[in-house]
Amino acid sequence: MLALADAARDGRIPDAEIALVISNVAAAAGLDSARERGIETIVLDHRGKTREEHDRAMAAELRRAKVDLVCLAGYVRLLSPWFTREFANRILNIHPSLLPAFPGLNAQQQALDYGVKFSGCTVHLVDEELDHGPIVKQAVVPVLPDDTEERLSARILIEEHRIYVEAAALMLSGKFRIEGRRVIEQ
Repeated sequence: MLALADAARDGRIPDAEIALVISNVAAAAGLDSARERGIETIVLDHRGKTREEHDRAMAAELRRAKVDLVCLAGYVRLLSPWFTREFANRILNIHPSLLPAFPGLNAQQQALDYGVKFSGCTVHLVDEELDHGPIVKQAVVPVLPDDTEERLSARILIEEHRIYVEAAALMLSGKFRIEGRRVIEQ
């Protein structure tokens, strides 16, 4: 979220601003960082609501703020099918693996356990399946023989910050087309 906010502020995502940061966790560190940057923040507690009820409340706030693109950053709840249809092809997520390999949690440890020589990160459009939608950007990171989950994660994070900014800029530019599961720059 901070990489996206800084990129919008610095003009690396042209003609963009972060309109709103929403969290379902009141103590999320990103909320304070967003407030420090003058970005509106909202906490929408999901407890006691169905997934769709929570997502409808979130969608109402996004519409109020006239959001064009939803960027998930540290949001670890699955979105309801209603929400993904409501914002179809307008929700980006970043994942710390080269999808479709190692979806879900602990992707870096999964890569180490599997013994891959390369890992990385993927920015994808969100659909109704976990870590599944059309791929917008990917970056490759070598897995070194002495890597730990922490070291590999740190190298992947550098690439995540870079390609998430590139993907958001591309999606907001409108200079792409979607063919099946592929996002093609034009």
